[in-house]
Amino acid sequence: MAGLDDLVQLFGLPPAREPSPDDWAEVENYVGSALPGDFKALLDAYGTGVICGELVVFHPRGSSPLLDRMRKIHESFGQSWRRDADEYPFRFHPDPGGLISWGYDYSGDEHFFWPCDPRPDHWKIVTNINGADPEVFDGPFTDFVLAFVKRLRDVDPHHGIDPDALEFLEPEDLDELAERGEIGPVKPSFEPF
Repeated sequence: MAGLDDLVQLFGLPPAREPSPDDWAEVENYVGSALPGDFKALLDAYGTGVICGELVVFHPRGSSPLLDRMRKIHESFGQSWRRDADEYPFRFHPDPGGLISWGYDYSGDEHFFWPCDPRPDHWKIVTNINGADPEVFDGPFTDFVLAFVKRLRDVDPHHGIDPDALEFLEPEDLDELAERGEIGPVKPSFEPF
């Protein structure tokens, strides 16, 4: 898988893990379908963790099991998220074609698979942006993660600072903020938890 190979180059070799073919059985039984192969391959390699200090993903056997999170998110979103189909076009699992939760980011966005094709490797990704209109990503999961990492890696060196505050900061202050990771580009990483 080219996408997974690209992520390994960015994140480094994954920790030693012993995935089992049974790891995904309960989750896929709940979903009623296989999940995208590149998603399972990445999570089997790295486990539950945080990508670039921002994007949280869950493995079925992780410290926060994927199935527990799916059930919680599907129930809460299914009960409370916009009911007007004209205003919000998506339903949530277990509704037919409903969005399937797989993670979130620290910006407050929830990420889902949209099972819009009988082949899971062709599913799209839907991101609910802080309660605003959703974004749809057409590529496979690993392409989504690569784009997410690129977006964080390729930001302006002063990203994260109010432009009006820049005139009051000394270069050494900016260097210190960058060293702490509070501003600027983010180094590609995967931190297990």
